[in-house]
Amino acid sequence: MTAQLGHHASPDEAIAARSNMLLGVKLGILSEAMLFGALFAAYFVVRADSPGWPPISGFERPELILPGLNSLLLVSSSVTMQLAVRAVRSGEGSRMRRWLGLTMLLGGIFIAVQGYEFSNNGFGLDSGIFGSTFYILTGFHGAHVLVGLGLMTIVMNRARRGLVSREHDTALEATSYYWHFVDVVWLFLFSTLYVL
Repeated sequence: MTAQLGHHASPDEAIAARSNMLLGVKLGILSEAMLFGALFAAYFVVRADSPGWPPISGFERPELILPGLNSLLLVSSSVTMQLAVRAVRSGEGSRMRRWLGLTMLLGGIFIAVQGYEFSNNGFGLDSGIFGSTFYILTGFHGAHVLVGLGLMTIVMNRARRGLVSREHDTALEATSYYWHFVDVVWLFLFSTLYVL
């Protein structure tokens, strides 16, 4: 049964709509996980076929300071995101907005640090297969961070208008799923590109 314009959904319809939205988000995340999985697989195939890695003469692996900072930023942002979810479930809208704002700030700093790192790496997309795979993986992830920040902006705007509450927290919860996914992908990227 679909809710028509002007028709208030019954509690059962609201529960079903929430469940369907969260299922859709989970399926979307699953498709993104498969895409990242394919990119990681391509990276490892190329790396296994290379006589040396990275295959750039005179190349020195990037220092771990900036990507380590970015790892700390994203892990911290997952915590603040979960605190925002917890706050809205406790009916504390202003606390939820503060935690969500802090999450957005940490994500924005991540993007700024990544941009700085990209401009100072000493290699680019034209630096052979290593440069290409490095920037495709990290750039694609950065794009996902930007999408997450966009979703948080939408949720924040809805919260300021009183549209996010204990009873109406689906958009925040869906956004938190996406953000946690982005954070987990970064941990795999950090381990793969900087540590291994």
